[in-house]
Amino acid sequence: MISIDTKGDRTLFFDFLPLDLGTIRDFKIRVQLYTVPGQVHYEATRKLVLRGVDGVVFVADSMRVQREKNVESLQNLEENLREKGLDIKTIPLVLQYNKRDLEGTNIPILSIEEMERDLNSFLKVPAFPASALKGEGVFETLREISKRVVKDVARKVLIKMR
Repeated sequence: MISIDTKGDRTLFFDFLPLDLGTIRDFKIRVQLYTVPGQVHYEATRKLVLRGVDGVVFVADSMRVQREKNVESLQNLEENLREKGLDIKTIPLVLQYNKRDLEGTNIPILSIEEMERDLNSFLKVPAFPASALKGEGVFETLREISKRVVKDVARKVLIKMR
């Protein structure tokens, strides 16, 4: 994994992880995972990473103080995808509700129901509660987006072959 971090533990540009998933029907499946921060001043980086994107995992912060920023960030993703000629409702998309490990601590977090209402009421895509620190929900999210992307790319290949 290639990562560029700042002193404040914030990702400067992006993390990058290339994966080779093997072969399906004589097609080599290679995945390139990029993570980009949600802060407004990283918008140019997010736009750059979205070039040629086949699928998106939107990671929302479960902390209650991040509620408005989650919604703004999802709206920003929708706008950036639209600029690339992509539709948030048709691109393979999975939501991940991170920091669920804070449940039961002194830090107020949003319920899954609130996050679903705020972020997924019009998208209706799979969403996974997760804790990056504990690794919970991370593999499930990766498996689901990988499945959706492979299915979508296969569909596009079949259309081109006709």
